[in-house]
Amino acid sequence: MKRKILGIILTMLIATQMTMAAPFSGNAKTKRIPAGTKLELRMLNNIGTDLSTPGTSFSAVLLTDQTADDDVILPSGSIIRGDVKNIVEPKRLSKGAVLYLNFDHVVTPNGRQIPLTLNVVGRSDLTYDGGITSTRGYGDAWRKTCAKSGAITKNAIEWGKNVTDTGWQYVVVPVSAFGGAVGTAGYFVYGSIADLIKKGEHVHLKSNDTLEVILVDPIDVPVI
Repeated sequence: MKRKILGIILTMLIATQMTMAAPFSGNAKTKRIPAGTKLELRMLNNIGTDLSTPGTSFSAVLLTDQTADDDVILPSGSIIRGDVKNIVEPKRLSKGAVLYLNFDHVVTPNGRQIPLTLNVVGRSDLTYDGGITSTRGYGDAWRKTCAKSGAITKNAIEWGKNVTDTGWQYVVVPVSAFGGAVGTAGYFVYGSIADLIKKGEHVHLKSNDTLEVILVDPIDVPVI
């Protein structure tokens, strides 16, 4: 009798487990988001090459609905999690730090965690191997110095034009232009030397910063 009761209980437990597991079986209906799909994310944490270490976790939120057959299978607001893959410290000759990100999985509306691989795209500060940098080296820093030094002369001339609306501007503008040229030359020389000596800047991604990423491999999202 006891054996019959135990057999009945065991049968009920197995049936219950099979019922609970059915929605998540290999036969569950899925819809695919193809490789190459671009996603827009908003960061939820502050991370940076001087704030984080390899393995530091972060989260981002999906900003656009992902659809298949006119159905939203991954809605905006879905959470994508990842961690800092690697950090390269800044070096002299104005070579900036490099931040490498690893995107691990997305959390679907029904709570499933689906592995994914994403690459950051659409940024001018990306390295050849997909890292995010501040400056690529002396040449990059030197171009920024040139742009800043040129702005000194331009601003000085604009100041000369705006300082007066009488005939004196014809005297003030050349004087201000000469002063701007002197300031430009001084800043250019100082900045060029400083760019050789100083280290590059750190990389920061702030909460609410947006990232454009691309899906490397397709993912199959379970649907009801």
